[in-house]
Amino acid sequence: MEWKKKIEPGLRAVVLGMGITGRAMVEFLLSEKAMVAVVDERGFSELSADEQAYLRMNRLSFMTPQEGKGAMLHADFIAVSPGVPTDLPVLSEVRERDIPIVGELALVAPYLRETVIAVTGTNGKTTVTALVAELLRSAGKKVFVGGNIGTPVLNYLLRSEQADVLVLELSSFQLESAGQFRPDIGMLLNVTPDHLDRHKSMDDYAAAKMRMFHHQRRGDRAIISGDDPLCQQVRSMPGEREVFCFGDEKSDCAAMGKGTEIRISLDGLTEKLSVQGTALQSHTGLLNACAASLAAALAGCEGRDIQKGIERFSPARHRLQYVRSRDGVDYYNDSKATNTGAVCSALASFSGNIILIAGGRDKGEEYGVLRDPVREKVKKLILIGEAADSMAAVLRDVVDIEFAPSMDNAVLLAGQNACSGDTVLLAPACASFDMFDNYGQRGDAFMQAVAALPERLEQKVNS
Repeated sequence: MEWKKKIEPGLRAVVLGMGITGRAMVEFLLSEKAMVAVVDERGFSELSADEQAYLRMNRLSFMTPQEGKGAMLHADFIAVSPGVPTDLPVLSEVRERDIPIVGELALVAPYLRETVIAVTGTNGKTTVTALVAELLRSAGKKVFVGGNIGTPVLNYLLRSEQADVLVLELSSFQLESAGQFRPDIGMLLNVTPDHLDRHKSMDDYAAAKMRMFHHQRRGDRAIISGDDPLCQQVRSMPGEREVFCFGDEKSDCAAMGKGTEIRISLDGLTEKLSVQGTALQSHTGLLNACAASLAAALAGCEGRDIQKGIERFSPARHRLQYVRSRDGVDYYNDSKATNTGAVCSALASFSGNIILIAGGRDKGEEYGVLRDPVREKVKKLILIGEAADSMAAVLRDVVDIEFAPSMDNAVLLAGQNACSGDTVLLAPACASFDMFDNYGQRGDAFMQAVAALPERLEQKVNS
């Protein structure tokens, strides 16, 4: 049952998951005078001191899933955090009773009147979200940036300051329970294997991404990759949305990139832009700029403002982040490359001679897709974490492999094997949770290890 209405005072709500989004759900529901209980897999003693104080201050009932089953089966709706698996046994019983399971997007949908630009895809969505926001700001628009990029969308409803445009990064987890949510401009950048430990199949994963377009109507726009066959399925979806493509020079697209140039063609008019000399000057950066520039143009921005935004854009941390150059070796941190598609994209940004540091916690990836790009671009692969053996089994015949017990050791090995002109790249293709709290902590550990490299390295290239 899909949620379609605003919150009425007195409705009984159970918030499942007390993370960042869950906390925002609680605050929003309390502001709408709902009756709220909280369920989390952690016991109360396992919560942070701040979480405990918040629950006490608001006199909220707190239960584990086993303790809260009765409350959930008698609630008017369940507000579920994106990190909570949708196949929990108690949620199956909830569905059998036709109790709505509501995600953050479903909650906000009835309240939004501003222009909404939503960005999803397996790779690049954080960069494109931030870039779209920068282009809009360059055109003088007030922008709220949120969603999976770090700030819950509900925070926008809880504040008094209004924006002209909401730019939202959306994950497949968020879209699973999106209800009637619909963006004015929805962007699907690519669909490659990821989160198959949760979605079980590529069909299910792609279907979660496509949910962003289900409720679009006449006048809404979809921006999709012209090179990705799964993205092209949006064209055959029911509805009267307009569909626009972006891509490289091989594509017939509304936004086309070639070299360092972008050509936007809309309504018979052509706008030419450039990424020359900017942080987006790479093949991946060019395609991201194509997608973001097309969104900004459809949102009414003029070419000169879009170009200004491209020139002043700085990518987010841990996304192909340049760390330093040492003895002619460049070090890059792409810790956010947590799937094989992101690694392929990262490798495509360099001409070759890469020493790649990869590994971590397996997410159900098919590492075989890395064979060709690794064979072409990588001179040595250094593996860390739980997935190291699985990755080595697939890649050992295409690249020289070493194993490292820690990030410090991996960076030291990389430095010892690097020659002038090489690139050391952290692009793990895995989650970080075996060794780190999150990908940011992993990226920070990489950068700290690079900074701590000794002045003289014992070279191991020919050993």
